Amino acid sequence: MKKDNHYDIICIGAGSAGLNIASFTNRIGLKTLLVDKTDKNIGGDCLNFGCVPSKALIHISKLFHEANQASEFGLRTSGIADIQKVMKYIDNKKEYIREHENADYFKKKGMDVALGTAKFINKNTIEINNKQYSAKKIIIATGSRPRLLKIPGIEKLNKDQYLTNENIFNIKKLPKRLLVIGGGPIGCELGQAFARLGSQVTMIARSTILNKENKEVQKIMNETLEKELQILNNSIPVKILGPNKILIRDTKTNKESKIEFDAILVSIGRQLNTDLDLEKAGVEMKNNKIIVDDYLRTTNKNILTCGDIAGGFQFTHAAELHAGVILNNAFSPFKKKLNYDKFSWVTFTDPEIATWGLSEEQLKEKGVQYEKLVSDLKHDDRSITDNEKGLLTLYITKNKTIAGGTLVRNGAGEIAQELILATHTNIKLKDIFSKIYAYPTAARINKSIIANHMGKNLSDFTKSLLRFFYH
Repeated sequence: MKKDNHYDIICIGAGSAGLNIASFTNRIGLKTLLVDKTDKNIGGDCLNFGCVPSKALIHISKLFHEANQASEFGLRTSGIADIQKVMKYIDNKKEYIREHENADYFKKKGMDVALGTAKFINKNTIEINNKQYSAKKIIIATGSRPRLLKIPGIEKLNKDQYLTNENIFNIKKLPKRLLVIGGGPIGCELGQAFARLGSQVTMIARSTILNKENKEVQKIMNETLEKELQILNNSIPVKILGPNKILIRDTKTNKESKIEFDAILVSIGRQLNTDLDLEKAGVEMKNNKIIVDDYLRTTNKNILTCGDIAGGFQFTHAAELHAGVILNNAFSPFKKKLNYDKFSWVTFTDPEIATWGLSEEQLKEKGVQYEKLVSDLKHDDRSITDNEKGLLTLYITKNKTIAGGTLVRNGAGEIAQELILATHTNIKLKDIFSKIYAYPTAARINKSIIANHMGKNLSDFTKSLLRFFYH
């Protein structure tokens, strides 16, 4: 192995996971190699097929929705979206961000970049385009791709009819009838967006939509989304009957029905990108996943995983969490384990859903004593003026800190950030209560739910003392 081809660290995959680690190690002077298949792949799923294009799409769809809502007050609107202009807007936003996420940019920063498909040839060496590279540590950050729908007749669909989050942002024509298979965050976000742009959307979910959220949230979101699109829970696709027709089955009644469509959006989960000849590096797998310990190390301790490929939460900020654990353990004698107890995520439907910390089920499993606080926002002044409906749930420990919670409301991802910070840093309820919130900000709901809780917990003895000291 040539000395020039030996590195301190190699990151395979230039999405959020690989970029977080490679950028830091390069900045401090470690010899770093960043690897991805093509220059366009740099930025990963988030830039190319996920967070960035989907949020740009949601932004435009919200403009359509709010314009239609304004008809109640005299505004007249009609028509559907010019999907080619929508896609051009999305592409422009992607390319703007790509100015700082491309091979030349990172090379100018002093980082080596290799483009091509990487394969392991031994425990510390990879090969790309017949050229070998070795490193003291190798990070696998190859991400995931959409899981394919495998039912009879699926081959009858052409490339414009079979859509995933990877090719839906390339469409030239707005589907008149869009069938969404899968009721997770991707399906719900894109399904609602396309309904607002003018598609007639039907969504089928194997059990319920957003089944990682609690039952109260599922109920609210089901009722809300059904005002804009058709939802068929407890349903599975059976077979494609023709180029525009599918047979589905109700899993509770076994009743079958036919649905017509112009395009199908398949959002049934993700498949990990593990085709790297891992066995040659001594990296073992189980159930199609890389075996990873609490420090994100594989069975070859000098090869670690980061991001989707690690097999946990599949979010950009999960990759940031992973990168933090890996970098800490690379430089500190005090090793950290991966811990999701204070993790958060946001589903960017309308209303948004912000969820963080431990769920009620997890608290019970861990034997943690807690109190559940719930507010339906009906008495929140800003929610009233904005005609917002939603729910705030908090789980309070006996130490009067927040163990976790969920907020359903437009802008929930922003409003919940101080509650997420309080959970992360164990801020006491009294500290949130003592904060003066500008009126009428939406974040006042964070204080009001705690104020109500503290008021209800005033004991008779405390009340008598307060009366005694009043003068």
